[in-house]
Amino acid sequence: MVEWSPGQVEWDAIEKLFPDAIRMRLEDIQQNNNIVQSLAAFQKYGNDQIPLAPNTGRVNQQRGGGFFSGVLTALTGVAVVLLVYHWSSKESEHDLLVHKAVSKWTAEEVVLWLEQLGPWTSLYRERFLSERVNGRLLLTLTEEEFSKSPYTIENSSHRRAILMELERVKALGVKPPQNLWEYKAVNPGRSLFLLYALKSSPRLGLLYLYLFDYTDTFLPFIHTICPLQEDSSREDIITKLLDLKEPTWKQWREFLVKYSFLPYQLIAEFAWDWLEVHYWTSRFLIINAMLLSVLELFSFWRIWSRSELKTVPQRMWSHFWKVSTQGLFVAMFWPLIPQFVCNCLFYWALYFNPIINIDLVVKEVRRLETQVL
Repeated sequence: MVEWSPGQVEWDAIEKLFPDAIRMRLEDIQQNNNIVQSLAAFQKYGNDQIPLAPNTGRVNQQRGGGFFSGVLTALTGVAVVLLVYHWSSKESEHDLLVHKAVSKWTAEEVVLWLEQLGPWTSLYRERFLSERVNGRLLLTLTEEEFSKSPYTIENSSHRRAILMELERVKALGVKPPQNLWEYKAVNPGRSLFLLYALKSSPRLGLLYLYLFDYTDTFLPFIHTICPLQEDSSREDIITKLLDLKEPTWKQWREFLVKYSFLPYQLIAEFAWDWLEVHYWTSRFLIINAMLLSVLELFSFWRIWSRSELKTVPQRMWSHFWKVSTQGLFVAMFWPLIPQFVCNCLFYWALYFNPIINIDLVVKEVRRLETQVL
């Protein structure tokens, strides 16, 4: 027995009563290319979003398809593994040398400090170990002693790099941060702020670094992403950042162009230079920067297509006010937030935000498809 829906019965009745009018209306629609394309796009989008389940009349509410869901699940698994790895295998933040006075370093910790200056320090590792150079002895060493036996550092560039870093250690009293995890241990609030600024407002985040953290963070940042052309040597990234001068006009010009039009590219270029130090983490940052660039392009396209360019100044001011207010609110209540919560927010922003942004990009692409078709 065939079951007829009320809508189908009504349509059949109308078709029998007004066959000529329906035929003329169909011909008009078929001659209008805009209507035909819109109906085709609507039909395609409906088929992709709500396919009929087999053997039932119900609608299967799948979003994104099985393949896309599988990719997101796999990426989420990778992010969870990285999160557990950093929580389990990394040293406790309180045990890092950035929290320990240099005068209390053991011989093994001195060698660890030396090795983090670059792979070239492996030439001198055994010499420091055989002399049992601890923190107190390290503070007394001079360039003349480094050039003679038992250290015998004949390469003048190597001696200079070690002495420059030693001067920084003497000035600070502890080891200065030289990678992401040490920077997070010394500046937990700032590192979390910079990660969320990457998504919410990279331009304001970089402006904050310029105004409030110029020497320690902004200067290494601009020398990494806009290096001097004459500096073509492929030295270790940490070695290159030990002695930084004021940026040249050419570096500022390149930086300002990218800052204005491609702020996320600056983040990606910086992460690319740190691949040797942070292999997987740098890749997550690069992917996230690419996705955020695409989302920003979609936002500009939406404003342009809707002829809302006049609202851009108002949007910028609202955005500036929102980010500033949130930053001030977090700064006021930061001491009250438990460290565990801060760590969860930090790793979420670092490893899970790229996964969320993939879903946002896919949704924007589908929305654009329906608008164009």
